[in-house]
Amino acid sequence: MNSKSVRGTLMLLLTAFIWGVAFVAQSVGMDYVGPFTFTCVRNIIGGLVLIPCIYFLDRLKKKDGSADAGKEDKKEDKKTLIVGGVCCGVALAVASGLQQIGVSMTTVGKAGFITALYIVIVPILGIFLKKKVGLKIWVSVAISVVGLYLLCMSGSFSMSIGDIFVLLCAIAFSIHILIIDHFSPKVDCVKMSCIQFFVCGIVSIIPMFTIDPVFFHQTPSVSSILAAWVPVLYAGVLSCGVAYTLQVVAQKNTDPTVASLVLSLESVFSVLAGWIILGQTMSGREITGCVLMFAAIILAQLPSRKKE
Repeated sequence: MNSKSVRGTLMLLLTAFIWGVAFVAQSVGMDYVGPFTFTCVRNIIGGLVLIPCIYFLDRLKKKDGSADAGKEDKKEDKKTLIVGGVCCGVALAVASGLQQIGVSMTTVGKAGFITALYIVIVPILGIFLKKKVGLKIWVSVAISVVGLYLLCMSGSFSMSIGDIFVLLCAIAFSIHILIIDHFSPKVDCVKMSCIQFFVCGIVSIIPMFTIDPVFFHQTPSVSSILAAWVPVLYAGVLSCGVAYTLQVVAQKNTDPTVASLVLSLESVFSVLAGWIILGQTMSGREITGCVLMFAAIILAQLPSRKKE
């Protein structure tokens, strides 16, 4: 493994750590603002943070003097970029809103592992796009279902409302990933992400003033947002802006399989962060469920043997 690969892997590890701890920020933020207020503000901040990142990455491309980079810039269709950013932003608004509601009703460890199920769900949704699903994915689904049962199901065979919201969020994030998969080969991913953050923030404004006050008794105000400045800034600056940029830069010199495996540690970091920062613990049954779900996530990402 060369120095660039090592550096890329370490950057991805830092990304997974930032995202894992972000679940704590999301949970703490609910003490001050409603879920859609938090989603709105963090994404607008994330979009603002990405603007200088885009400038930096563009200069980096020019410094490399890559002919391919120049061709890609010329071919980039601004209309496709805007459409892709808007579609991703709407999907992200739905997924983030569901996740934020769920995090307010369940532990950050559970939320981290249930959200990570998108890695298993995406290939299943791919069936509707006429993509083949191999035996490995079906085994991963079976393992993750058992893990989800142990992690979330109570003795009365029911899930908490918070776990259900996070599971719906995992499905929404899976749709979001498929939209990204469609548009990302055609446009600059960081620019599209910047647009999606702003769109997500704008879309969240309506439920921020309608759902948050009625269902969560949190009327959005400047004072409440300022009171939540630490978790909001962490989620906006580090989770949205810094971590995403680290991921994009790091994956240039890292094997995709290695990258996905390292990033999946986000779920593990969420459990550790919830335990260390918030004092949230899990029973032996829940830990077993986490282990099974993590095994399913790893299995889903392992490369398949290609027939010659």
